Amino acid sequence: MFTIDQVKQAHSKVKSGADFPAYVQEMKSLGVRTYEHHVSDGRIEYKGENNFSISADPKWSLVEIAAHGNVEALQYALKIHQQGQTDYMIFCRQSAEAGVNVWIVDLVRMTCTYYDKAGNEMVAEIIPVA
Repeated sequence: MFTIDQVKQAHSKVKSGADFPAYVQEMKSLGVRTYEHHVSDGRIEYKGENNFSISADPKWSLVEIAAHGNVEALQYALKIHQQGQTDYMIFCRQSAEAGVNVWIVDLVRMTCTYYDKAGNEMVAEIIPVA
């Protein structure tokens, strides 16, 4: 199975959303099947086969998540991030402002789905193949 150090090394290569497809392929090659990114503190839980799971420590102090999801604001933040106009930290801040509580990346189905505080799906995207 994979280690947090391997995941961190793969993540260190991502500078913007434009790098995401290659990152996904590297994560798949490590054996990651899904991961959940908690926007409030940057904590991520990675899951592999046979119920294998590891968690990365929080990356920042708690940030406030908007009480209500704003799909249009999230779609705009995604668009500019995927074009390479923002870095990871800016995208996370914009996600919190748009009301994203967690996003779940499913490397089997090749989807990334964003959820608000109430657990409502805000946006679901197909991950492009690198």
